[in-house]
Amino acid sequence: MKLAYIIFQDITWLDLIGVYDAVSRLKAYRFLPHLSWDICSFEENVKDSYGLEIKPTKIKTPLLGYDAIIIPGGYGTRNLVKEQNFIAWIQTARDVRYKISICTGSLILGAAGFLEGKKATTHFSEYETLKSYCKEVLKDKIVVDGDTITAGAVSSSINLGLYLCELWSGKEAREWIRQKMDFKE
Repeated sequence: MKLAYIIFQDITWLDLIGVYDAVSRLKAYRFLPHLSWDICSFEENVKDSYGLEIKPTKIKTPLLGYDAIIIPGGYGTRNLVKEQNFIAWIQTARDVRYKISICTGSLILGAAGFLEGKKATTHFSEYETLKSYCKEVLKDKIVVDGDTITAGAVSSSINLGLYLCELWSGKEAREWIRQKMDFKE
């Protein structure tokens, strides 16, 4: 399984790290030993709104050949939904099996057209904005609708990571990883 984590300016790193930590343990604990991932961006350097910088491993590379794209949220999503070149890049993931977001990353999925006719969730302050991109906005922590999986505000990132652990490796893997993270649901 190959994942593409999408990063961008003014990202919320916890949105990324929460899901990344749980999912990467699928490989570390050999539940999914062939799991791999790339950190993908439209820019060479990415910083959150506080200045923490992470360099991507892939820049402007089409999002083909992945099993899932995972798009975190952050203040940067509000501008990116209007950036045609960025959205066109995200749309290269149209054939990717799973399109996943955390927090306001769902706005990017929506702007790319991946939420049309679907149910989704986002950060509670952006429910109204999300309505223009999907059929129905739910206030659930995780919403699954076909090939899209959206998670709510930042704290739901770990919940999403554990959900993906179960989806891709079963309940035993989820529970093992949850215990190792000492995460209380």
